[in-house]
Amino acid sequence: MMLASADLTALWVTLKLAVTSTFFLILLSMPLAWWLARTRSRSKVLIEALVALPLVLPPTVMGFYLLVLLGPRGALGGLFEALGAGHLAFTFTGLVLGSMLFSLPFVVQPLQNAFAMTGGRMLEVAATLRASPVDRFISVVFPLSRSGFLTACVLSFAHTLGEFGMILMIGGNIPGRTQVASIAIYDHVEAMDYTAAHQLSLILVMASLVLLTVVFALNRRFKVVSL
Repeated sequence: MMLASADLTALWVTLKLAVTSTFFLILLSMPLAWWLARTRSRSKVLIEALVALPLVLPPTVMGFYLLVLLGPRGALGGLFEALGAGHLAFTFTGLVLGSMLFSLPFVVQPLQNAFAMTGGRMLEVAATLRASPVDRFISVVFPLSRSGFLTACVLSFAHTLGEFGMILMIGGNIPGRTQVASIAIYDHVEAMDYTAAHQLSLILVMASLVLLTVVFALNRRFKVVSL
C-alpha cells in the first residue's frame, strides 16, 4: 500500500492531534471526574449533562460555536488577538481545544466510574498515616483506577481519529496544518479517487478496530465503562 505524501502528512496530523488532545484532556479531566465521583451536590446532574452533551450534539453545531469563540471576534480568539498571539481558528491549537471538548465524555465518564469504585476505606487509612492528598491519589487512587485511565485514553484517541464535522468547521482544510485523515478521505471521494480514499479509510478502520478491541477487553475484565 503506497500512500501519497499528502496522505501521510494528513495521517501524521491526525496522530499528533489524537496524542496531544488525549494527553491534555486526561490531565484536565481528572479533577472534574474526581469531583463527580465524590460530590453529593445538586449541581452534579447538570454538570454530568454538560459533560455528556457532545454525545448528542451535532459535530457541526459544536464546531460552529467553537469557530465563533476562537475566531478573531470571539471571546477567546479576540483575547489572543489582543495579546498579539493571533486567533485560534484554523490552527492546530484550535483543533486540539475542539477535540478536547468533543471527546470530553469519553474521558470523564470512564474516570468517574473508576474513581467511584475506589473504596473510601483505603483513603481513610492513608490519611491516618499522614499521607497528603496528592500522595493518596498517586499511591492509592491511581493504581486502583489504572484500567479507567487506560480506557479513557483509548476512547479519546479512537474518537479523535474519526472526527470530521467539528474539525472541518473549526480548522478548515489546510494541508500540513489542519487537514486530518478524515478530511483527506472526503477530498479523495470528491475527486473520485476511490483508491486513495480506500487506502486511508482502511488504515483508520484497522486502527479503530484495534483500539476498540482493547477497550472491550478491558471492559470485560474490569467492567469500567458501558459501551
